[in-house]
Amino acid sequence: MSTAAFSEPQLYKRLKLLGEGSFGKAFLVESLKDHLFYVIKQMDLTRMSEAEKKEMIREAKILEALIHPNIICFREVYRTKKGKLCIVMDYAEGGDLAKKITEMQRKNALFSESQILDWFTQICLALKHVHDRKILHRDLKNQNIFITKDNTIKLGDFGIARILSNTREKAKTMVGTPYYLSPEIIENKPYNFSSDIWSLGVVLYELCTLKPPFNAENLKYLALKIIKGIYNPIPAQYSKDMRKLIEVLLKKDVNQRPTVNEILSINSRF
Repeated sequence: MSTAAFSEPQLYKRLKLLGEGSFGKAFLVESLKDHLFYVIKQMDLTRMSEAEKKEMIREAKILEALIHPNIICFREVYRTKKGKLCIVMDYAEGGDLAKKITEMQRKNALFSESQILDWFTQICLALKHVHDRKILHRDLKNQNIFITKDNTIKLGDFGIARILSNTREKAKTMVGTPYYLSPEIIENKPYNFSSDIWSLGVVLYELCTLKPPFNAENLKYLALKIIKGIYNPIPAQYSKDMRKLIEVLLKKDVNQRPTVNEILSINSRF
C-alpha cells in the first residue's frame, strides 16, 4: 500500500454507529471537507495479533485495488494516535439487500423478476471485476451487498477476501457465513472461484424466495442439507430461465458451475 494512504486523514464528523464486531466498529460520518457521507471502519490494533493486523492491512489493500462502479469505493486509510486503524469507504444510503428482503417479508410480497435480474447483473459485474484480479470474495451474502438511493448495487466487505496468485490455486481455510457456504468448503476441500459462484446462487435464490435455500436448526444439519444440495423450488411467478440459472449456480459439482463471465452471457439472453 502506498504511503499516501496513511497520510493525515480528512476531518470527519461522527454521526452514528452502524455496527460493531469483536475488533472494531463502523461509523457513519460526514466529511467536513466535501460534506458527503462516508463509512469509517475502525479497528483496534492493540487487541489484535500480528496475523490479524496483517489481515486488516490486507483488506485495505484489496479495497484500494478494486475500483468499479458496483464496488464500495475505498477512500483512505489511517491510524489514530490510540492505535486504531481506520478504513474510510463510500456510504450506500439504501442499506443492504438483507434489509430489502426483510422489508418485502413484512409486506408479504416478492420482488419482480426484472428487479432481481437488474440487481443480480450488477452483482455479477462487481464479482467479475474481483475475479479478474484473482481475488476470491469468500463471504458473498446479501448483508455484504449494499444499495444506493438510485438503486445501484455496491459489493462490499472484503474482510476475508483472498488473492489467488493464479487461477488454479485453491484456498483451504473454512470461512464465510454458514447459509452461503459451498459444499466443498463444508467438506473441507480446496476451493476456488466456484465457491463464490455457489454463494451467488444462494443470494439469487434468497432474492426470489426471501429465505435461504438451505436452513436448519444447527450447523450440523445445515451442513448436511448443503452437501445434499436439495432445496425447495422458487415461486411459480418466476420464469423457467430463472429456475435454470439458480440450478446451474447451485451445482454440487464445482466443475459444472459457470464462471461469472458465462453467467453474464446467460443473463444477456433473458
